[in-house]
Amino acid sequence: MSTDTDADARQQLIDLAAEFYDQFEDGQVPTMTLPTRTKSNIEYDEESNVWVYGDRTSTRSANSVRGARKLLKAIYTIEFLSRQLDEDRSSTLRELYYLSESWDAEEAQFNGQDESNKLVEDLEIVSEVKREDFHMRPEESGATLIGPLELIEQTRRGERQIHCQKDVGEGGYQIPNNPDTIEFTDHDIDFVMCVETGGMRDRLVENGFDTDYNCLIVHLKGQPARATRRVTKRLHDELDLPVLVFTDGDPWSYRIFGSVAYGSIKSAHLSKYLATPEARYVGIRPEDIVEYDLPTDPLADSDVNALESELEDPRFQDEFWTEQIELQLDIGKKAEQQALAANGLDFVTDTYLPERLTEMGVI
Repeated sequence: MSTDTDADARQQLIDLAAEFYDQFEDGQVPTMTLPTRTKSNIEYDEESNVWVYGDRTSTRSANSVRGARKLLKAIYTIEFLSRQLDEDRSSTLRELYYLSESWDAEEAQFNGQDESNKLVEDLEIVSEVKREDFHMRPEESGATLIGPLELIEQTRRGERQIHCQKDVGEGGYQIPNNPDTIEFTDHDIDFVMCVETGGMRDRLVENGFDTDYNCLIVHLKGQPARATRRVTKRLHDELDLPVLVFTDGDPWSYRIFGSVAYGSIKSAHLSKYLATPEARYVGIRPEDIVEYDLPTDPLADSDVNALESELEDPRFQDEFWTEQIELQLDIGKKAEQQALAANGLDFVTDTYLPERLTEMGVI
């Protein structure tokens, strides 16, 4: 099932290898220039509301043994990925690490998976091609969606036409590793609800929230995988749908919202593909803990440090977040989504979410 995208990705890899060859032929020491991948070179672009790399760059050069090894590993990886695309095969990031053990040049073998993962990210940056288009897969994320959406998925067995309520069980439709292989064909969705936990996702489905409110429920499975963020962005951009993020009420969950809405530092080079700056937060707020007298846990020292860090985080520099974070530090408590069940199993779908979404003008 080779596509034009595959051919373009392969050509980008070949062009990158050709640059090294041309440098050799011209008598130059081969080099590869990349944005400096440090926290100090990550900038929050206030115009696009996402994380991006700054102007600083670093150069991988073969004029040192260490630099030559890195370029050698890049060449071997380019050759492997190019052949993989040509044969219409795929592999996981973990498999790439182990595959290097069979490469004939011992110096080209990876010392650990962190090294191979970072090299794939380097190739994404310099080629401007997503790793999914190299047919590189992460380990299964298992994230799902369920709701009134019809789509066509391209598979090795041909096209599959799927209705994400009628043609799936209560587990929902599993988001493919590369969501760009699916086409949205029809929908009756009023808004997209991204849910952090499996327990809350199941509660919404069991209570019929997706059918009652024409809602597409996306299970984030904690910190969302790239595929989950990509499909969420496509749903917003292509179908013009509001995106809401429903999480626990703690600093780590606020960062989950931040990664959906504004991107993450680790994937700053892909923010334009993954981030949905228009996403809005409907998760547990510290004020909910007080208003609904929710069951809570005390803030740990790590929670306090994370909240204080978020007060300086440009993603949370507005009146709402400043007020909520300062309130949470003041009350010293955090609460999970499922804490709403203290008011009954139907409270979240009959009262909490309808009231919140009405206030926000979503329903």
